[in-house]
Amino acid sequence: MSCSVAVSNSPVFSPSSSIFCKQSSIITNSESLTLSLSHLKPNNSSSSTTSSPSPVSSPSSPFYLRLPKLPSVFSSSSSTNSTAQNDAVLKRKRPTRLDIPVSSLGFGVPATPSKVARDVVEEEGDGYSVYCKRGRREYMEDRYTAGDKLRGENNLAFFGVFDGHGGAKAAEFAANNLEKNILDEVIMGEEQDVEEAVKRGYLNTDSEFMKQDLNGGSCCVTALIRKGNLVVSNAGDCRAVISRGGVAEALTSDHRPSREDERERIETSGGYVDLCRGVWRIQGSLAVSRAIGDRHLKQWVTAEPETKVISIEPEHDLLILASDGLWDKVSNQEAVDIARQFCVGNNKQQSLMACKKLAELSASRGSLDDTSVMLIKLKHYT
Repeated sequence: MSCSVAVSNSPVFSPSSSIFCKQSSIITNSESLTLSLSHLKPNNSSSSTTSSPSPVSSPSSPFYLRLPKLPSVFSSSSSTNSTAQNDAVLKRKRPTRLDIPVSSLGFGVPATPSKVARDVVEEEGDGYSVYCKRGRREYMEDRYTAGDKLRGENNLAFFGVFDGHGGAKAAEFAANNLEKNILDEVIMGEEQDVEEAVKRGYLNTDSEFMKQDLNGGSCCVTALIRKGNLVVSNAGDCRAVISRGGVAEALTSDHRPSREDERERIETSGGYVDLCRGVWRIQGSLAVSRAIGDRHLKQWVTAEPETKVISIEPEHDLLILASDGLWDKVSNQEAVDIARQFCVGNNKQQSLMACKKLAELSASRGSLDDTSVMLIKLKHYT
């Protein structure tokens, strides 16, 4: 019995080995190796050992095995034509180069307006100054609004700072619409019902934003000056601090889930407040309990503001409106002390510099948040 094994140029069967190969030349693609197992053959078949049988001469043999040929680099010059044919078959054609425009790689995200991408925004008016500085986010999410002599009234002014989260859409919407909505309600309403009018202005703005099918939210702090009265409102953790002869007094209270009354309100409405990495959050998500927007948490996050009305007195010199980017690192009294150095006494008119100094102080203490600071010189509106 004999066993024939057809091997295609396997490096295991080296051409230099004469044990399995009767030819001393290099094996080509067209050649096969024949292995004879003489000890398994019958004695009367010795004549078959004189020559190697063809691989196809005994296909019924149980020891017949043919291995498929594979492309090999061990080809001799005599197999040039065969190799060329194989290479022609196996050679892969290079695909055509695709020209993809860079502008198409936006993944559905619209281009951001240039003013949104700015790192710093500043403005200075006759009675106010504002300075906004971007934090660690790619784009600034804070917005503001400031205007005086509104609706034809010399002493009617409105100011606001808006701290966006989850994007700047809610803050931008509030900055563009809250003033109008509040003034509409205040002017149309009765004088003694100003707090309710401001509340309706906030809630109307929130309702209009929710109809836009936009995501995100915004904390707000606003100041309305009319006929010698100061009406300060907030929803969220933006804060208003007034200077009474150099003594700081907070006119707003931050709306955070850590507040006992806010936590009770949230839990009563079916939500929960959880401590996540040292910060109290609604549903383990949002760190403020009142804001405009926040569609996914609207059941627990209300846009209803808290409002305080005071009469502007001679000792009231400055009003500071700022986002939590300032208040998380700078105390109320520190802010008043620094602001008064630039704005009060000796005809100082450097309120914009005071805003910058406060924002820089917060950043130097490790604040990574967007920081917006607005200073209002109250004497200008009395």
